[in-house]
Amino acid sequence: MSLFLKKSITQLLADSSESEKSLKRTLSAGSLVALGIGAIIGAGLFVRTANAAAQSAGPSVTFGFILAAIGCALAGLCYAELSSSIPISGSAYTYTYATMGEFMAWIIGWDLVLEYAVGAATVGIAWSEYLNKLLTEVLHMSPIPYEWCHSPFQSEGGVHGIMNLPALLIIFLLSLLLIKGTQESAFVNGLIVITKVAIVLLIIAFGWSFINPVNHTPYIPEATKYVDKEGLTHNFGGFWGIVGAAGTVFFAFIGFDAVSTAAQETKNPKTAMPIGILGSLAVCTVLYILFAHVLTGMAPVEFFRTKGGEASVVAAIIDYMPGYGWLAKLVTVAILAGFSSVILVMLLGQSRVFYSMSKDGLLPRIFSDLHPKFKTPYKANMIIFVICALFAAFVPGDVVGDMTSIGTLFAFILVCAAVIVLRKTDPNLHREFKTPFVPLLPILGIIACGLMILGLHWTNWLRLFGWLAIGFVIYFGYSRKHSVLGNTGKTVDPVDPPKPEL
Repeated sequence: MSLFLKKSITQLLADSSESEKSLKRTLSAGSLVALGIGAIIGAGLFVRTANAAAQSAGPSVTFGFILAAIGCALAGLCYAELSSSIPISGSAYTYTYATMGEFMAWIIGWDLVLEYAVGAATVGIAWSEYLNKLLTEVLHMSPIPYEWCHSPFQSEGGVHGIMNLPALLIIFLLSLLLIKGTQESAFVNGLIVITKVAIVLLIIAFGWSFINPVNHTPYIPEATKYVDKEGLTHNFGGFWGIVGAAGTVFFAFIGFDAVSTAAQETKNPKTAMPIGILGSLAVCTVLYILFAHVLTGMAPVEFFRTKGGEASVVAAIIDYMPGYGWLAKLVTVAILAGFSSVILVMLLGQSRVFYSMSKDGLLPRIFSDLHPKFKTPYKANMIIFVICALFAAFVPGDVVGDMTSIGTLFAFILVCAAVIVLRKTDPNLHREFKTPFVPLLPILGIIACGLMILGLHWTNWLRLFGWLAIGFVIYFGYSRKHSVLGNTGKTVDPVDPPKPEL
């Protein structure tokens, strides 16, 4: 059996259910922009900005956001073409299966675990950090003991972490919601999105007058080395500092691909898709740059390396914006609500990918078993909870955050390559939206994402190779033998299970 058996796109489209093919086209370009902004703004902005400033770029983290946005925009155009050409569940996994074959599809499907499951763990850890801020700064209660809100690999003042219980708890509760299929109110979800954007705007507006020009001098620090408290050496300042910052803050843009998955529900995807993807990225990029400029102007780099290490936004407001304690409290509450919705979406995305892989035989049938009452892939949700819980409870946040970034960047590279391959192998395929200047833009997308991967610490490469090695063992030990396509030569329709409306 060939490792590169491809799914027939014609058969995929023929097999897809009528309900999936005939989704009502109700979304406008404005709706897509709102959807993208809601999916993008989350833990990345409020947590990873400070990490990137401390470890890599200082004030020039703003340039890191620009580089990350360029890579996302190029990959987003490729997502738009593929999602309008192959309107089937599974995201990048399905696109790769139809263009590069089963083995590459397995790699990207396994890699997507780093985006969704590990990403959910990253946001869960950030949720835990801000919960402590809520307890101490808003409710004036005692914080959760250090050892029960940090991983065993973290220590402070001679106290070592044991496990991150709050992160584990929030992931557990949201997993239960997904299993039951409880619907989130669109109104409440919309309020969360509006609140998150409003918080960013308030910080920019009120924090601007507290910028100290000394903290922005020089704006691009001289290229040096910085050794963090874990003993890892980072390129700080200069060109490679900006590249490293881009790889770190890239996590802040994860979620924009939610726009591309709505292609078949868009009124005029030829124009609305690029507006939705590029519009949401443009709005968020402007907000991110202004936010990072204000944050690094209020507090020096050393602050983010020490006291501001956790929940840096709240800490910076309290220490450097006297009289705005109310804003710090508002930020804490709003961020906790926003983080919860991001975790829910990531857990949902992971179950969709695992469901598709299970229907194709690449994962055991248990991942596509539906609950008899709730009609959700409850067993997959439970297994995903265990995976997320292990990362959230026992691994530091910066480690899992960088793992998420490198995994997603790798997925974006394959999506860009898939557009080039599909243009060659199936030039007559009907495309609602076509990426312009192919193969130039996809190649630039590959280069931009590859550059951000290079900017990440070598330990992230090691973790990625280790993760892929585990995936290879599973593929050659189980998936290849049970592949539906390999054993029957036919494709299987990966129809989505009923899911909560987000």
